[in-house]
Amino acid sequence: MNITVLAGGISTERDVSLVSGMGVYKALKEKGYNVVLMDIFLGYEDVPDNIADIFTLDRDFAAEIKSISEDEPEIEAVKALRKDKSNALFGPNVIEICKASDIVFMALHGDCGENGKVQATFDLLGIKYTGTDYLSSALAMDKEITKLVFKQNGVSTPNGYVIHKGDEVNAIDDFPVVVKICNGGSSVGVYIVNNEEEYKETLDKAFKYEDKVLVEQFINGREFTDCVIEGEALPVVEIAPSDGFYDYKHKYQAGAAVETCPALIPESVTKAIQDEAIKAYNALGIKTYARMDFMMDDKTGKIYCLEANTLPGMTPTSLIPQEAKAIGKSYSDLCEWIIRISLDKYK
Repeated sequence: MNITVLAGGISTERDVSLVSGMGVYKALKEKGYNVVLMDIFLGYEDVPDNIADIFTLDRDFAAEIKSISEDEPEIEAVKALRKDKSNALFGPNVIEICKASDIVFMALHGDCGENGKVQATFDLLGIKYTGTDYLSSALAMDKEITKLVFKQNGVSTPNGYVIHKGDEVNAIDDFPVVVKICNGGSSVGVYIVNNEEEYKETLDKAFKYEDKVLVEQFINGREFTDCVIEGEALPVVEIAPSDGFYDYKHKYQAGAAVETCPALIPESVTKAIQDEAIKAYNALGIKTYARMDFMMDDKTGKIYCLEANTLPGMTPTSLIPQEAKAIGKSYSDLCEWIIRISLDKYK
C-alpha cells in the first residue's frame, strides 16, 4: 500500500504536525508500507517522472524533522522557504503525490488541516484520507459553532460568548475567565484572565491571531481527555500540568505535565466522561476518530466538554497513543487502526 503522510503547513501548530507526521511515517515504514512524508505547504520540487515511483525511493523523508520547540513557529520564515513564492496551501506536487496514494494519513493540525478545507478538496479530487469528513471537521474547528452544537444536543459545556474585532468590549464582573481564539489548537491563543487590565491586554493578543475570540466561563478543577474511535470511548486520561495550565509548552515538552492513563478516578466518573465524549462525537457528526477535552469542576464535580479535536496529535507525548497503549495497542498498531477505519468509510 502506498501511503502519503501529510504534515506541516502554515498553521501555528506546524511543528507539532511535523513531529506527528514523523512518528506516523516511521511506524508505517516499520510495518512494511511504502510511505512518503510530505509538508503540505513546501511539497517536493524534485520528483520522479512517474510520480508513483516516489513511494519506493531509498530516502528518509523524516531526516530533517526536528523536535518541537517551546515557542510557536515563525510562519513568515516558513513561507520564505517556498521557491515559487506562492501562498497557496498546496505546495509543488502535493496533489499529484496524494492522488498516487492509496490513502493520505492526515497528520495536519490547526487550521491547515482541521478546518475541513483540505478534506473537501480531497473529496472533490477523489483522494482518500484518514479521519472524519470536511463538515464535521469544520464544525469542530470553530469553537463558537462547537459550543452551539453542544448546547443544542445536551453536551455540557462552559458558558461563553464571542467578541469580534472592533466590537465594543463590555466590562466583566466575575473573574477569572478564559479567552481563546475560535479556530486555534494546541492551546495557542488561550489565556486565563484574572482582572480587567489583563482582559484588555489579552484581547489585543488574541486578535493578532484572528478576528473573533471566545470569552468562556473558567472551570477550576481537574482536566481530562478521552478519544472516541469508531463510536467507542477509549480509557480516560487525566492531565496535570507541572504549573499553570495545559498550554503549548506543557503539551509538547517532556516532563512538563503528568498524564495518567487510565485516570485514577471512580468508575462512575470514567463512565460519565466517556458517555459525554461519545455524545460530543455524535453531536458533531464525527466519523472514524476524535479526541474530546474536559474539565471537572472541583466544587460540584460537574463535567464540562471544552472541545473536540478531529486530528489530534500523534507526537511521542500525545494523548491518543497513551490511550491506545492502555488497551494493548502499540503506536504502530494505532496508526494501522486509523488507516483501516478510514478506508472503511469509503466502502
